[in-house]
Amino acid sequence: MPSKVSIREVGPRDGLQNESPVPTADKIRLIEALGGTGVKRIEAVSYVHPRAIPQMADADEVWAGIARDPGVRYSALVPNLRGAERALAGGFTEVEVVVSASDTHNRRNINRSTAESLDEIAPLIERLHTGGSTAEVIIATSFGCPYEGDVDPVRVAGIVDRVVADGADRVAFGDTTGMATPRRVRELLGAVRDRQPDIPVLLHFHNTRGTGLANILTALELGITEYDASVGGLGGCPYAPGASGNVATEEVVHMLHDMGVDTGIDLDAMIEAARLAEKIVGRELPSGVLRAGPRSRTVS
Repeated sequence: MPSKVSIREVGPRDGLQNESPVPTADKIRLIEALGGTGVKRIEAVSYVHPRAIPQMADADEVWAGIARDPGVRYSALVPNLRGAERALAGGFTEVEVVVSASDTHNRRNINRSTAESLDEIAPLIERLHTGGSTAEVIIATSFGCPYEGDVDPVRVAGIVDRVVADGADRVAFGDTTGMATPRRVRELLGAVRDRQPDIPVLLHFHNTRGTGLANILTALELGITEYDASVGGLGGCPYAPGASGNVATEEVVHMLHDMGVDTGIDLDAMIEAARLAEKIVGRELPSGVLRAGPRSRTVS
């Protein structure tokens, strides 16, 4: 079991993209509050066309308005070369690009086949590198697709082969609609490691069917030390019917700390950030730790 893991907070991007548009000032408040929790990585914005994701239309304003913590690594997600140019112009040095393992989801998401997206990602990776940024490729629907059903781990491993050959610095596997289970996590990681044992891996689980923490525990046992999580359990996918929130950051931290695994995150501060997120979006968030508090809390 790893003694330490790195959590990337994705609530400001992946979380808020599935909500009604949130005022720019509130997005900035949330990002700054998260920066005060001890989390070392925050996915701040995505540079997508406002017609596609209107919730992210103010990405430039949000990024310009943040009082950035020097101890936090901020990243942006981009769908194409134009988005990459915007991210580089904004000074981002960590950029993610997404492709779906499923052709149907990829077409619904960005109107291209998976193969067409991979052809476009190759020059995008090169441009990010020449612009001084790392390039992470997120493979959505890695564990299953709401349109096509199961996705063969060998297909995902083939996509990893391609992006590694094109220069990707790391890969992330997205459980877009919460179809992953511990068995599927083992199968996917086994298929990838057989072919690409050295590529850094990050896992992005949703808790749609209640298996998010179990999947993280399984991945921990396999030595994975990088995970995405979303404050309060915010999240979903506008192009995936039935998708609900990511694993809640405070729930992941709560479990890991009780297991003796360090995250560097102050759990109480993260719970306060989740309360702020709940207030900002105006609805109850699904996090159990937000409702009940940590296990150390006792009734007086």
